[in-house]
Amino acid sequence: MLPIVNIKNAAFLTSSTAITNAPEPNRSEVVFLGRSNVGKSTLLNALMRRKLAKTSSTPGKTRLINFFDIDLVRSDQLRGDENLVLRFVDLPGFGYAKVSKAEQENWQKNLSEFLRKRISIRLFIHLIDSRHTNLSQDNDSREFIESFLRPDQQLLSVFTKADKLNRKETDILKRNFTGALLVSSANGDQIATLFNLILERVFGTN
Repeated sequence: MLPIVNIKNAAFLTSSTAITNAPEPNRSEVVFLGRSNVGKSTLLNALMRRKLAKTSSTPGKTRLINFFDIDLVRSDQLRGDENLVLRFVDLPGFGYAKVSKAEQENWQKNLSEFLRKRISIRLFIHLIDSRHTNLSQDNDSREFIESFLRPDQQLLSVFTKADKLNRKETDILKRNFTGALLVSSANGDQIATLFNLILERVFGTN
């Protein structure tokens, strides 16, 4: 019988501007990154089953690295209950924020350093708007992550806003991206699948 993993508690921990003022790397971390307006905060709330990540109709609203601690309990008939801990990391979106060039460059430097040097990151989840695939910003981001990916890290691409596609568009996307995971925070489609996949990639269990 497969173990059952439930969220015991989820809470906002803190925000930081760079790796130098980030919290202690004492939990396995899952980083969510993607273009502004990809639905990152909404997806995080769906996964945590709580409205903790701030959402906004204004693209580029998130300008800090936000950390959320997740306490889990894994139960099965053989081993009983086992407590697991996890941390979700919400990165600033890229592409739309109306800030100065100097601030954009500073963001880029800080985020690059955080992604490359943060030792507790186990999984990068690259969110892509299912209506706008193969954009240069997304391709560049994927190549950047792949350039420094450690053996103990993985990169997972997830297509958001799947409810906006019709059947033909969905079939085309799946044909172009074999094994693509399409999710929708609006109707909850494949949210549980993504949650279980995160657990499998981080803990080796679902």
